[in-house]
Amino acid sequence: MSVIAGKERVHGGAGGGAGNVWLREARQKQGEPPLTRARIIEAAVALLDEEGMGRLTMRRLAERLQVGATTLYWHVATKDDVVDLAVDAIFGEAGVPGHGTASPREDIAALVHDWRRAMLRHPWAASLPARQRPLMGPNFLAWMELLQSALVRAGLTGKRLNAATWALYNHVMGATAAQSSLRLSAEETRLGQEYLASQSDRYPTVAANNYIADDDWDASFDLGLGFLLAGFESSPQPPDQDPS
Repeated sequence: MSVIAGKERVHGGAGGGAGNVWLREARQKQGEPPLTRARIIEAAVALLDEEGMGRLTMRRLAERLQVGATTLYWHVATKDDVVDLAVDAIFGEAGVPGHGTASPREDIAALVHDWRRAMLRHPWAASLPARQRPLMGPNFLAWMELLQSALVRAGLTGKRLNAATWALYNHVMGATAAQSSLRLSAEETRLGQEYLASQSDRYPTVAANNYIADDDWDASFDLGLGFLLAGFESSPQPPDQDPS
């Protein structure tokens, strides 16, 4: 890797061109390095928690660690690498059960609720759906293994398994993003409700159902998850997966 004008360049070659930090071997250095990956992750999570994704830069992270940018680049090639490592650390904060219960539905619900709580502790993580990089860290994959194994025990395989996985992923991340970013004052809520009431001839259902003022995020999340789980249980098997 070379550093040019403050920007990093990851060279190609065997193992060097992978675009994901988890798919590349960590760089080795003679002797004890002055900086460790664990320190970088801890500082990155703290910076992201305090200032959000938009304020994270390699320069700011290096300053927080009190090292030069070149030293930081020795351990992580890009800002995306830093984010990948920080996100996986979030999933490592709470232990994943080593095995499921007799009820796959209960296992799925418990895991999804834990996932949501982990995201809400670190609201910047709610912006992840916009990133075009799959989560591949060992902590996240441990969660995903438990989730998909429970879905398989619930009878979902093939395309239905992947569709269910993404539906749950989107439910967690979408609900977290909305809760983390939507902050209406009492006055904004009042004005919004008044506007909808004035437009009730055009939007009668929206005006009558508390669209603006309903901020019971926990209840909405529970209900939405219930809809998804009920749909998984009742969805028909696609023709190309019918057992015969």
